[in-house]
Amino acid sequence: MAKQTAGRDALGKFAPEFAKLNDDVLFGEVWSREDKLSLRDRSVVTVTALMAQGLTDSSFKNHLESAKKNGVTKEEIAEILTHAAFYAGWPKAWAAFRMAKEVWGENEELADDAFSAHKNRCIFDIGAPNDGFKQYFSGRSFLAPVSVNQVGIYNVTFEPGCRNNWHTHTAEEGGGQILICVAGEGFYQEWGKPAVLMKEGDTVNIPAGVKHWHGATENSWFSHLAIEVPGKNTANVWQEPVSEQDYKKVNERR
Repeated sequence: MAKQTAGRDALGKFAPEFAKLNDDVLFGEVWSREDKLSLRDRSVVTVTALMAQGLTDSSFKNHLESAKKNGVTKEEIAEILTHAAFYAGWPKAWAAFRMAKEVWGENEELADDAFSAHKNRCIFDIGAPNDGFKQYFSGRSFLAPVSVNQVGIYNVTFEPGCRNNWHTHTAEEGGGQILICVAGEGFYQEWGKPAVLMKEGDTVNIPAGVKHWHGATENSWFSHLAIEVPGKNTANVWQEPVSEQDYKKVNERR
């Protein structure tokens, strides 16, 4: 996570110790323990806890915005608040929904237009929501098989800001993956190396055993063909999510 300064900005002079605990402990330590609980899950817990108390103020909206950035979709927040309503109270859910609608509904038409433009630009089918691998992606993605015979080829599409977790393609012999950008812009990054910006026509060869991630830039849809390189006893090993802080640094350096 980016270094938090909200406490010091608002209460640095009036309550410096409270500001320090807010910025350095709550957000600096607790929220940063992504090895224990992901940012996305922490957002879900926080939003639910605040709703249960009826605290739908500006801080609640800030946490809703964080939840959205951390990969919680509009459909998911609707289900989360609906489920919580039965335990926390119906009026509290109504108040939470009004604010959630502002956060997830803003620029909705613009987002729909961008998605339609991307679909028209891509020569391959976008496919259906990538629900089978949803747990390994931060944000929405779509999957369309291009070839399932001889060599597996899939068109994978990421919404702006979406990326997959760090992962490794393993094999006893051969294996690995080839990515070809077919629409939009995105990133590919290997562990310990700078991220590479991918534009239409760019190709990346990924040997077996290389830890990496790929996904869209903050402001662009991104589609790439994922070509499975044949090998012996191949597998895909999913690892930790790309942190929000690291993803922001990649976008800042592009």
